[in-house]
Amino acid sequence: MGLAGAKLADGEWISFAHGEQYPLLLGLPPIWLVSGGRGAGKTRLGAEWVNAVARGLPPFAVAKRRHALIALVGETLGDVREVMVEGPSGILATARKTRARFEPSRRRVVWETGAVAHMFSSEDPESLRGPQFHAAWCDELAKWKNAEATFDMLQFGLRLGALPRQVITTTPRPTKLMKRLMADPSVVVSRFTTAGNMKNLAPGFIVALSERYRNSRLIRQELDGELIEDREDALWSRELVEKAYAAEAPEVGRIVVAVDPPASSRRSSDACGIVAAGRAADGRIVVLADASMRAAKPQAWANAAVNLFHRLEADCIVAEVNQGGDMVSAVIRAADASVPVRAVRARHGKWTRAEPVQMLYQQERVVHAGRFPALEDEMCDFGLDGLSGGRSPDRVDALVWAVSELTPGRAGEPRVRTIGD
Repeated sequence: MGLAGAKLADGEWISFAHGEQYPLLLGLPPIWLVSGGRGAGKTRLGAEWVNAVARGLPPFAVAKRRHALIALVGETLGDVREVMVEGPSGILATARKTRARFEPSRRRVVWETGAVAHMFSSEDPESLRGPQFHAAWCDELAKWKNAEATFDMLQFGLRLGALPRQVITTTPRPTKLMKRLMADPSVVVSRFTTAGNMKNLAPGFIVALSERYRNSRLIRQELDGELIEDREDALWSRELVEKAYAAEAPEVGRIVVAVDPPASSRRSSDACGIVAAGRAADGRIVVLADASMRAAKPQAWANAAVNLFHRLEADCIVAEVNQGGDMVSAVIRAADASVPVRAVRARHGKWTRAEPVQMLYQQERVVHAGRFPALEDEMCDFGLDGLSGGRSPDRVDALVWAVSELTPGRAGEPRVRTIGD
């Protein structure tokens, strides 16, 4: 870079971005899909891309050709504001020589150049019906609630200028839309790894996570930015789990909190599965919460289960006692002796117990009242030999106990006993 070029780039992103974030040879693709791990620099890239197209800066825009109308689309409006606009790597933090002004009441960002970016959420695809744009930034597309409807509505709006374009930044998950985009030859795909942005992360972050989740699908997806397809022998598929999500879940009557305690209290032991579910008037079972945790002491998971019990105003705690026996009851008694508990003992293997629950998913008799990424990952990684990383499927176990307790076939059975009976 000559003296004139160096002076021009002084203070601009090109002077401190890492290579993948500033692809000089990429050109101007209509759709640039950036799939990256946690902390890989995806948000910074998206924000810098938006600021560049608003200012007409190459290589993200044709020189001096500003994109006047831009769409900012995230999972929720809160995410758009807190991450894409006002976040530490967001648009306002990365705007430099041409300042950007946020107008929250109008849900927009305005630049001195005259460019304007409007905010939209995947919760309301219809809000994209009508507006038109030169460019768009879509963040965390793999988490969007109405992904395909939102994305398709956006495409109809990208109709201004000679070269409408969009950048998509997301941690990958094998959703239908993600797979569709990655298979599209017109989409340019880049994959960022967390390690590539190591200089901007806390010391030891990558090493600690790599050690903790070694050989798991989670490390490949969340740090390496890989799109992990369904495990061939998994009991649940991603499609089946995605189908269970309900934006408006039915109200429930009876609620239970199921607990699958770890076999020991060592730090290296399995996690404690804690899943809550309720039964709706139409007989469907609604998964309400996943509070599973890795706890160094039994009192920690017992407190978590009891707190969830009270928060949801549940009817009882269902606790597996195969490993802990009376210890499980004693620990919960210490947390709150008034909580009703049903002690259950597994007489069959995990796969055999889970099969009837998976059939309920196939019959659309189980719905999820929210997104439970860690639970869903376990479900889609649960095969005949357990999880692919060798860990125990604690969340799945708790889910199975909760759903089994609420299945209509068990109605009328004696379920609950108070600890100490």
